[in-house]
Formats: sequence, C-alpha cells, structure tokens
Amino acid sequence: MFVIGIDPGARGAVAILEKNGRLVHIFEMPAVEIMSGGKLKRRVSPEMLASELRLYADQGAVAVVEQVGAMPGQGVTSMFAFGESFGLVKGVLAGLGVVTSTVTPSKWKKALNVNAGKDGSRAKAAQLWPSQAHEFKRVKDDGKSDSALIAEYRRVCA
Repeated sequence: MFVIGIDPGARGAVAILEKNGRLVHIFEMPAVEIMSGGKLKRRVSPEMLASELRLYADQGAVAVVEQVGAMPGQGVTSMFAFGESFGLVKGVLAGLGVVTSTVTPSKWKKALNVNAGKDGSRAKAAQLWPSQAHEFKRVKDDGKSDSALIAEYRRVCA
C-alpha cells in the first residue's frame, strides 16, 4: 500500500511513501505556465498529476491533502488560484478512486513534532529520510518536505 501526501499549491509537491515509511517518489507539483492578465502564471496541471499518480492509485493508495486557508496579505487572485489548485488536486484523486482525507498544517506539524518555520519542515524530513536529504536541501524544497511529512502523518497518525 502507498500513502500519498500533497502540498496542493502550484508550487507545492507530492510525496509517496510505502506502508513501512520508505519514501519511494517525491516531485514538485506538476504545473503549466499560462498567460493571465498579461502575466505568466503557474497553475496545477490535472492531466500531468493524474498521470504521475495513476500507478499508485491502481495499487490502492490512500492520500492526504494539506488543508490551508487564506494567509494574511494574500491577494484575492492568489487565494482564488490556491483554492482552484486544492480543488483540482482533490478532483484528480477522486477521479482516480483514491480515498482522500485532509489535514491542517498545525495538526500534522504538532503530531510529528516539527519545529516552526519552513526550515523546521525541511530539517525533520531530512532526519526521517537521510538518504534523500538532498531533496530537502534548498529553501524552495519546503513543498517537498511538507508533502513527505503530510504523508508520514497519514501513515503513522491516521
């Protein structure tokens, strides 16, 4: 059995753990660049995400998606885009027949004893999966560390 953990933003990530906790696959959220209002915007690609997850779905994977709300200072457009990403992710999982739950950041971080801040998430992930610590090395790898820890939360706490 596999556990899929998802940080759902367009700059988020997806991690897949085996039942024993081994991290078998981790990747940035599949996304495309689209022109919107004269600017290039990054948006989740449901087709690419479905393609990446189909193998695991066919083997009875379960998933957990981080459920976050609006952040202070976030504009209306970016909040809408994030909500769209969250919905697309849940829709792809439903279409693949994957049993899905959600968890808030505060809940999974408390359960796994993750220090505050994105560095805490990256440090905890590197500690749990030292052979893949390179996946969590850069500041922008926080989506990868979050997705792996979200999957770990589902594996050990749910």
